[in-house]
Amino acid sequence: MKIVPPKIIQGGMGASVSNWRLAQAVSRIGQLGVVSGTGLDEVVARRLQDGDPGGHIRRVLEHFPFPGMAQRVLDTLFIPGGKAKDAPYRTLPMHTLEGRREPQELSIVGNYVEVSLAREGHSNPVGINYLEKIQMPHLPAIYGALLAGVAVVVMGAGIPLAIPGVLSALSRHEPAEYPVPIPCENGGRETYNQIFDPAHFIEEGSLPSILTIPDFLPIVSSETLASILLRKASGPIDGFIVEGNLAGGHNAPPRGRTVLNDSGEPIYGQRDFAKLSAFRDMGLPFWLAGSVGSPEGLQQALAEGASGIQVGTAFALCEESGLLSRVRHELIRSALAGDVKVVTDPLASPTGFPFKVAQLEGSLSDETVYLQRRRVCDLGFLREPYRRSDGKVGYRCPAEPVAAYVAKGGLEADTVGRVCLCNALIANVGMPQILPDGTDEKCLVTMGDDLAGVGRFCPSGSPAFSATDIVSVLLGA
Repeated sequence: MKIVPPKIIQGGMGASVSNWRLAQAVSRIGQLGVVSGTGLDEVVARRLQDGDPGGHIRRVLEHFPFPGMAQRVLDTLFIPGGKAKDAPYRTLPMHTLEGRREPQELSIVGNYVEVSLAREGHSNPVGINYLEKIQMPHLPAIYGALLAGVAVVVMGAGIPLAIPGVLSALSRHEPAEYPVPIPCENGGRETYNQIFDPAHFIEEGSLPSILTIPDFLPIVSSETLASILLRKASGPIDGFIVEGNLAGGHNAPPRGRTVLNDSGEPIYGQRDFAKLSAFRDMGLPFWLAGSVGSPEGLQQALAEGASGIQVGTAFALCEESGLLSRVRHELIRSALAGDVKVVTDPLASPTGFPFKVAQLEGSLSDETVYLQRRRVCDLGFLREPYRRSDGKVGYRCPAEPVAAYVAKGGLEADTVGRVCLCNALIANVGMPQILPDGTDEKCLVTMGDDLAGVGRFCPSGSPAFSATDIVSVLLGA
C-alpha cells in the first residue's frame, strides 16, 4: 500500500452521512476518514441551492483546476441566501451511458469538493467510498476525486474488476472505460463500454500534472470474491475490506438459494462467513467489517491477522455525521433503552441486494408511510439500462412507478417492497425534495447490528459523542 495501513477505517455511508466533516475529523486523528461518493453531484447541487452555508463549496472551487466548469456549476445552482424552504430543489439531468455533459461536470465538481474539504487542515490520507451498482457516474466521479488528491478508493456492492485500470488511466488524464451490463429482451446480457475522456473537460492552459494513483480496497464478503478480483482485475488490488452480513447498508445475499426466516429476513449460514486464513495467505492487508466496532472487535481482528476494522454505525451516529441530529439522537436513545430494531430487508433496495434498515417511526420503514408515498424516479442513480424492442437503450428502476416499470419490460413482482433509496438517503441528511403537495420525501435509515451496542460510546447516557470519542474507545485510550 502507498499509505500506512490504519487500524480504523471509517465507513463510507449513505449519501453524505459520511460527509467531509466526519472524514476530516477521523483523518485528523490519524485513522482513515472516508467520504461517501454516493450521489455527490446531487448533494453538492442541493448545498448550493441552500446557499452554500459557510461558503465551503465556493472556497474550495477557487482552487479547482477548471475554473470555467466551476463557474458554470455556480451560475446554474448557487442561490445566495438559499432557496425558500417550501421551494423544491431543481431537477437535474440524469446520468446516461453515453455521458451527458452537465451531470458529468457536476460529478467531477462534487467529488472534488467533498475530498478537498475532507483534506483541509491536516496532511493525513482521506478515502472515498463508491457503490459498484451506481455505475453510470463512476468515471467522472472518480476523476473529480483524483483531482482532489484522494488517497484510497473503497468500493462494494458488486465486483469492481475494472476500477484499478480506471484509476491508472485517469491519473494520467487518459480515456478510461467502464463496462456496464445491459439486460436484453431475450433474457441475455450485453456489455456497453462507457468511455470517459478527461481531454473533453480539461480547459486550455489548465492541464493538471500526473495524479497519484490511490490505493484500491474492494469490499468483499468471501475469499472466493477476493480471489476473483486478484486474478481478473484490470490492475493491482491493495487490500480488502472483509464485510459480514451484520454490517449496515447493502449486504451480500446468502450463497446458494435464499431462504427467509419467520420475520422475512434472509437466513445466512456457515458458507456465508469468510475464511480469514485465506486472506492471511493472500499477503495483502485486510480489515474486518460488520459488528466489529468495539475494542474487543478490534483486538479480535488484529489477532486474526487483519490490519484493523472498518466501522460504520458508530460514526454514522456521532456529532460530525451528516445524518439528521434528531434521527441520530432518537436511534441512540432507543439503543440505550434496549428497544432498537434493525432488520435485513430483502426487498427494499432496487439493487436486489439485502439492505439493513433501522425501524424508525415516520420513516419509510413504517409500512403506512411507505404506502402513502407516491412513486417517482427523479434522481435515477440506481436506474438500470436495458435494451428496448426498438434497439435503443432505455432506463428503468423497480422503485419507480409500477406502470412505468412494467411498460419498460420489467416484472411487476420486482417492484414489490422496493424503496426509492436515492430520495430517501438524501432526505436522511436534511435535504429532502419538496413534493407538489408541500410535503417532503421521507427518510430510510440504514444501520448495522452494532447499533445495539452504541452505549459504549456514551457512558454518561448522553446521545452526543464525537468521532474522537469513538476512536479513543476503540483503541482503548
